[in-house]
Amino acid sequence: MKNHLQQKEVPFTKLRWKCEPDCLKVKTTDQFEKSKEIIGQDRALRALRLGLNMKHPGYNVFVTGFSGTGRMTTIKRLLSEFENKPVKLEDKCYVHNFRNSDQPCLISLPAGEGIKFQEDMDNFIEELLKDIPAVFESKRFKEERKRAMEFFQERQRNILKDFEQKVKERGFEVVQVQVGPMMRPDIAPLYEGQPITFEQLDLLVKEGKIRKEQVEKLMQERTQLENQMDLMLRQLRNIERKAKESLQELSERFILPLVKDILNDIRKKYDNPKLHQYLSDVQDSVMSDLNRFRPRDESQQLPGLGTQIPQDQDDFTEYQVNVVVDNSETKGVPIIIETNPRFKNIFGTIDREVDKNGVWRTDFTLIKAGSLLRANGGFLVINALDALLEPGVWHTLKRTLRNGLLEIQPIESGIFGTSSAFKPEPIEIDVKIVMLGDAYIYFLLYDQDDDFKKIFKVRADFDTEMPKHKQSVNKYVNFIKMICDDEKLLAFDRSGLSAVIEYGVRLAGRQNKLSTRFNIIADIVREANYWAKQEKSQYVTEKYVQKAIDEKIERIKLVEEKTKELIHEGTIMIDTDKAVIGQLNGLSILDMREYSFGIPSRITAQTSIGRQGIINIEREAELSGPIHNKGVLIISGYLHGQYAHDKPLVINASITFEQNYGGVDGDSASSTEIYTILSSLAKVPLKQWIAVTGSVNQKGEIQPIGGINQKIEGFFDICARRGLTGKQGVMIPQQNVKDLMLRHDVVEAVKNKMFHIYAIKTIDEGIEILTDMKAGKKLPDGSFEKDTFHYKVNETLKQYARHWKDLLAS
Repeated sequence: MKNHLQQKEVPFTKLRWKCEPDCLKVKTTDQFEKSKEIIGQDRALRALRLGLNMKHPGYNVFVTGFSGTGRMTTIKRLLSEFENKPVKLEDKCYVHNFRNSDQPCLISLPAGEGIKFQEDMDNFIEELLKDIPAVFESKRFKEERKRAMEFFQERQRNILKDFEQKVKERGFEVVQVQVGPMMRPDIAPLYEGQPITFEQLDLLVKEGKIRKEQVEKLMQERTQLENQMDLMLRQLRNIERKAKESLQELSERFILPLVKDILNDIRKKYDNPKLHQYLSDVQDSVMSDLNRFRPRDESQQLPGLGTQIPQDQDDFTEYQVNVVVDNSETKGVPIIIETNPRFKNIFGTIDREVDKNGVWRTDFTLIKAGSLLRANGGFLVINALDALLEPGVWHTLKRTLRNGLLEIQPIESGIFGTSSAFKPEPIEIDVKIVMLGDAYIYFLLYDQDDDFKKIFKVRADFDTEMPKHKQSVNKYVNFIKMICDDEKLLAFDRSGLSAVIEYGVRLAGRQNKLSTRFNIIADIVREANYWAKQEKSQYVTEKYVQKAIDEKIERIKLVEEKTKELIHEGTIMIDTDKAVIGQLNGLSILDMREYSFGIPSRITAQTSIGRQGIINIEREAELSGPIHNKGVLIISGYLHGQYAHDKPLVINASITFEQNYGGVDGDSASSTEIYTILSSLAKVPLKQWIAVTGSVNQKGEIQPIGGINQKIEGFFDICARRGLTGKQGVMIPQQNVKDLMLRHDVVEAVKNKMFHIYAIKTIDEGIEILTDMKAGKKLPDGSFEKDTFHYKVNETLKQYARHWKDLLAS
């Protein structure tokens, strides 16, 4: 069987792909051109280009892939191609709605005109504040105003004089009496030429100085005069109203041409019907209240009765312009990468402020734009997980993209759904969303949200590996050159470049692939540079790259060391130097997220007569995952197919991972479990110095598994610590040979015949390696060649069947 072992042994030349430094045709990275070409993502690039260039609705892009595959870098570089492309952008302005102040109007202007319009309206107010008072202070206006006021005042005086004369002729006089804070006219009777009250007349009656009949007559006459006074006051009010109208007409005659001239100058600058209508509303508003433009020390008193009311400071808010989006300095297509996608940062908000009365208020000048509006006409890049975690963001984003309308609302309305009477006019938007997430989020949204597939029609999936060929190797060197130049690192020589490329193959897990996890590659480049500088080396060589890799692993391998220490001490029992029946070392992977490593696990089997079949102890203890359960059921299928054509299988076979307390999943140990069951049945010991990995199908064919390098290295470390004997090794699936990228020390041990790697295709090949016994071919009658492994197993199963039959008969 020694010859059989040699046939199945993998030569050391296939255990690791080596990048020969001479094939790079350069001595150092200084001889390479720096390139910012996107590497190894051709499929994702095609999808991104399609999504970014499609102008139809719904062609937003969802980018999936692992972190570090260059997603954001690729997006930035592709979007940079749009930066200098000519595009027609608009400024977005909100202005006061004179018909409904709770619904501010939107005015869209060509890029750069929004600020100009804002400045024009500010200048408009400044000119009015300067010119209108000047008109009011002009000699001509004052003279006409004075004549008008004198005319109406003269009419008022004549009416008052005639009424007072009439009152006096009838023995009364018009007096002013205090009524609360105001003075009002009243009619009082005269006695000896002096006005007195009717209370005083009653006293005179009691004193006999006047008769009661005279007082009653005076009261009747006073009633008549009061009625006439009411008519007189009504006349005065009409005169006062006409005076106001006359003064308003006078003001309009002087001011309207001035306002029109300024607004017409503004109209000529902008070809926008909505803006022209707004300016007409502004003109009507200004002319309706010209007193706002009078100097502050001038009263609002009109001719006639009244009091002065001081004016508050007026900021003329309704004539201001709120430019929420200013594209005056935007060059090319707007590109925004939103790193903090909170609700107000994306959709904008409406701020509030406290007025002088301590009351919360808002108006159109407090409307603020978000990144979605600033990116209008361009691209917005956001992280899917961040957007989903922020309250209200995802649903509002969906609604906005679906309708093509952005409604800016207060943050509490957007998040909590509270209503608000203040509703700015919605804005039509045309923005392309590029959302970054992983495959889990993509499929979650695709399955659970019907709108998702309508608004994100393009998926750009970034791969973690790329084919390894001459061009991709050269691109790897270009990438290293770019990192060195951009971050001022030492140059890499040939050996250093080869070491980094080999590390990329190791990360990919296959000899014909290179990893595209460029964040990990870049970290190794930086750390290798650090170690080279520590030793004042001129170049980064293979030595420093390997040190960077080793140091990185050393920082995070505490759990691995502790576990292997327990094995070395015997706390976790692993045999590596004898043969045992029904026992074999399987290989497992422990994934610590940032680092995974392989360790051996003792797998044992016990067999007996019974009808329970294979008993998965892990499953019974609820420590077995679904894939491991499936693997155990496949073992049952293999046993039936191999041995149960001429007899029933009357067997209880319990299998377990000894000292496993944390659960197990995966089917990579299913071949190992078969070997232990068959060993227990045949009573043939298995070599404990050979560890086994590989899944199996019902026909006994060995299938490939993952983590092959870590599993081999895990068992090698245990053997090396105990002392290599030249017998130890690992048995792996034949299909995994192309995935081997083992450490240098493992390759060196295999080269020196101190450690062995065996590649097999079937269970039978594995049996012969583990037992040094011929597996045995199955004969046409269902039996096996005598004195072979399968013959022994079959004989035991026959014996079990006979005993079971005898038990049933008895």
